[in-house]
This record gives sequence, C-alpha cells and structure tokens, in this order.
Amino acid sequence: MKLGFIVNPIAGMGGKVGLKGTDGPRVLEKAIKLGAKPESPDKAKKALEILIPIKDKIKIITCLGDMGEEEAKELGFEVDVLDEMKGEKGPEYTEKAAAEMIDIGIDLLLFAGGDGTARNIYNAIGDKVPVIGIPAGVKIHSGVFANHPRSAGRIALKYIQDEDLQIKEMEVMDIDEEAFREGNVTAKLYGYMKVPFEPKLVQNQKSGGIVGEEAALDGIGDKIVEDMEPDVMYIIGSGTSTRYIMEKLDLPNTLLGIDIVKDRELVASDVNEGEILELIEGRKAKIIVTVIGGQGYIFGRGNQQLSADVIKKVGKENIQIIASKQKLRSLEGGPLLVDTGDDEVNKMFTGYMKVRTSYNEESIHKVKGL
Repeated sequence: MKLGFIVNPIAGMGGKVGLKGTDGPRVLEKAIKLGAKPESPDKAKKALEILIPIKDKIKIITCLGDMGEEEAKELGFEVDVLDEMKGEKGPEYTEKAAAEMIDIGIDLLLFAGGDGTARNIYNAIGDKVPVIGIPAGVKIHSGVFANHPRSAGRIALKYIQDEDLQIKEMEVMDIDEEAFREGNVTAKLYGYMKVPFEPKLVQNQKSGGIVGEEAALDGIGDKIVEDMEPDVMYIIGSGTSTRYIMEKLDLPNTLLGIDIVKDRELVASDVNEGEILELIEGRKAKIIVTVIGGQGYIFGRGNQQLSADVIKKVGKENIQIIASKQKLRSLEGGPLLVDTGDDEVNKMFTGYMKVRTSYNEESIHKVKGL
C-alpha cells in the first residue's frame, strides 16, 4: 500500500498569535516575529502513530524535511522522498508533490494543514485518489478533514486494512484571509475530494447562523452582562453569538478575534495568546465561548488564541459556553468538541457542561476532548 503524506509545516501558526491564518509570506513573517511556533508536524505525527502497528505493510511517499520526511522517519516508517524539488516550499511545492504522488500511483493521500492546504491538494489531484485531512490550520471549513489528528490516523488505518468504508465526496472550502482579518467571512466552495467516510471521525462542514435565533442570543447577551462580576477579566471568544455581549456593553467587537473586558470596559481588542496570558496574570478571569454550528467545537477551531495554557490559567470552572438551542440542534445529538493540542487539557473537558441557551435557560450538554 502506497500512502502519500504531505505536511504543511506552517499551517496553524497564526492561530495563537491572533493572525487567523498564515497565507502569504508577509503574514508568516509577522507570525514568527510574534513568537508563533510550528504545530502541524506534531499533529501529523499523532495521525501517523496510529499506523505504526501496520508500518511494515505500507510505504510512505512524502516530501523533504519537515514537509513529511522527518515526521515519518522519526516514527520508523519506510519512506520514499520526492527529492527532485529540493529547496522548494509553499503552496506550489505542495501542488507539485501531490501531482507527482498521483503519477507514482499512491493509494491514499494523508495531508496535514488547513483549508488552504486542502485547496492546493484539490488543485493538483481533484478526485483521483481518496484523501484524509489532518486538521492543523486555523480555519477548518472543509469537510475533507478528520475531526482530530488521531481520527485521521484511524480512518487511514481502517482504509488500509480494507474495512468497508464508504467513499464520499466532501467539500473543499476556503475563505479570503484578508477579509477574514477584517471581520468578514467569505467562504467559497472550490470542489470536492473523495474521503473514506467514518461519520464519528470525519468533520462536518461548518454551518452558519440559523434564522430565528437572534432573540435567544439577545437574551443571552443580557444575562451575561447582568451577571458580570467586578474586577474580573472577561475573555470574550470569537463569533457572531458573542457579538451580542459586546453590543450590550456598547463596546467595539472583534468578530473573528478575542477581546478582553473588565468592569464593563474594553481592556484590549483582538488579542493573541501571549497578550491574554500577560493581561490575566495574577487576576481572576473568565472565558465566554460559543459553539461552531454544525461541528460542535468550543476550543481549537478559529480561537486558537484560547490555548491550553490560557485555559489552564483560567480554569474549567470559569468557562461559560453560550449557544442558541437551534445551534445545539444542528449538532444532531453530537457532543461539543475540544481540540487544544494538549491531551491533558482535552481530557479535562470530557463529561458534561452547562450551556447558556437563553436569558432564563441553561442546558447540560456532553463535551468530548479529542
């Protein structure tokens, strides 16, 4: 079995530093200056670790260095490296590598990145072979990704072991990062790729707001503001649901970023992980987050600034989840999800948590740390 393996080593680097992506050299340079560190190589290894029991049955076709070779060799896999493109990096390299893997005759392509990486893979191979995305980016709107790096490995394992998985066409979606940084979400469908489908392991495409939930969110905003305690740092998560809180306070809102409020006044806007940790040092803090509709994530998608370190400092008991009943119904009984990249913190959330669904009501919802 020939397994194609591509890692975008810069995917997700903009998340914790509040840049909402790393498309383009200028943004990547800024992310590095802000202290961003590569995270996708570790996530790629989490997926590959699942395949270690059958490593003698597969040959990995991969890219040089930290684009796949290093991760696979570290785990003891036999690899063939595409070395004729030495020194090349970036989206063009990803597309060339994926196209060459098709020529070699891979059976499955496993890739680590975000929506931009998925687009590159799609541009190169279309629907010629099944793919599995290892979620490692800031923005994960596409349906070609597993819901967690280890889930990607489990799907690959099932496929390689010839379990009877349905092959399903899943969406390749991406947004305009520049517009995203300005608070505008412009998502576009670029096409479909084939994915070995395991419902519990594959991510749903992100869904938008639901008509008719405005009244509930308005009530939630009233309740959160009414209950705010003096001298507490409120870390307001991203999304349209939390926007209602900022409107009640008559404060500017970073729709797709993180804001901090104390005593009903704005302390800081669009903060990154480091800024959050500095501002809450020695102070009581609370986090208010909402749910990504259709997917269920409360941490780990689009709000990487709220990192494992931030969560540990704030404490699970000081986290408030808000969501309309309609948004919870869109999960079709599925749990809320946490994917911080820190297994200890993820496990901390497994169980049940309260979700504020209107001014007067809270519900108890299952939470799963991935």
